[in-house]
Amino acid sequence: MLLLVGLGNPGRAYARNRHNIGFMALEAIAKRHGFPQARARFQGLLSEGTIAGARVLLLAPQTYMNESGRSVGEAARFHKIGLDEIVVMHDELDLAPAKCRIKTGGGVAGHNGLRSITAHIGNDYKRVRLGIGHPGDKALVHSYVLSDFAKSEEPWVSALCEALADNAALLVRGDDAGLQNRLHLALQAKGFDAVKRVGEA
Repeated sequence: MLLLVGLGNPGRAYARNRHNIGFMALEAIAKRHGFPQARARFQGLLSEGTIAGARVLLLAPQTYMNESGRSVGEAARFHKIGLDEIVVMHDELDLAPAKCRIKTGGGVAGHNGLRSITAHIGNDYKRVRLGIGHPGDKALVHSYVLSDFAKSEEPWVSALCEALADNAALLVRGDDAGLQNRLHLALQAKGFDAVKRVGEA
């Protein structure tokens, strides 16, 4: 079984924030693969279905970002899911917009959601890092991640989430290199392979 987690903050006010791209990706995967409507479980919203013949749990913690680990920890303990079966999708400041990189373990790079998850379950889970770009000044990071994607950004956000949904079977199979390549080609085909952050010349 795979526990696939999307990170974000709950509530309509945060729905289109850059910090919520993990939720957006999770929603696209759920829709594409016919998952039932999520229900409240483990301090989050949980849906169960299959992707490429494998049983998958989709979890969107509803604890607010900096307490995400409470929800992930509860779900993992209840279902006896090991770290090697947990995948977390999250926004990544250190990647250019529309880029995606996958890694297992490593640092949390100041991401409060990852910090919380690591504190609750350990560090060696897989991360799907969804690039949102950096505002250019550390002092601007907080307001940047908690502001909505600009209208000009919405096409690549949608394209990235849809590409993840289209190729979720590779994620389930653990083909990280294949998935990164497919995502790159999908975004390149739509002209999003060199997206600049908002305000960048």
